[in-house]
Amino acid sequence: QVQLVESGGGSVQAGGSLRLSCAASVNSSRTNSMGWFRLAPGKEREGVAATGIGGGTAAYADSVKGRFTISHDYAKNTGYLQMNSLKPEDTAMYYCALGEYIASWARLRADSYDHWGQGTQVTVSS
Repeated sequence: QVQLVESGGGSVQAGGSLRLSCAASVNSSRTNSMGWFRLAPGKEREGVAATGIGGGTAAYADSVKGRFTISHDYAKNTGYLQMNSLKPEDTAMYYCALGEYIASWARLRADSYDHWGQGTQVTVSS
C-alpha cells in the first residue's frame, strides 16, 4: 500500500513563500511521475505541477509558471513544491500524487495518478 504524506502547508501573506513536501512510503522508481494538485472551494481540481521522477521536463499550470518549482529527491523518496510570490488565489488544499508510466502530456491530469496524499492546506492572505 503506497502512502503519501504531505507537509509544509500553512498561512502566509501575499508575496510570501512556502515549500510543500510529499514523502512516499515506497522507494522511488524512475518510471514514476509525481504531481501536485490543488482544490479550492467552488473550483475544480487543478493540476499545478508535475514531473517524471526519472527526469524530463516539468509541467506547470499557466497560473503558477515562474512562481512554483517542482523537484524530487530520489534518495529520500520525497517530492517538493517550492511556491514563491504566493497570491490569495493560490489558497487551496494541495495534494501530491504518484503514478507510474505517465506520458509527459498527461502529467497534469488527475486521472493519470493512482496514489494520493491526504492534502495540506495553503492559505494566502492579501
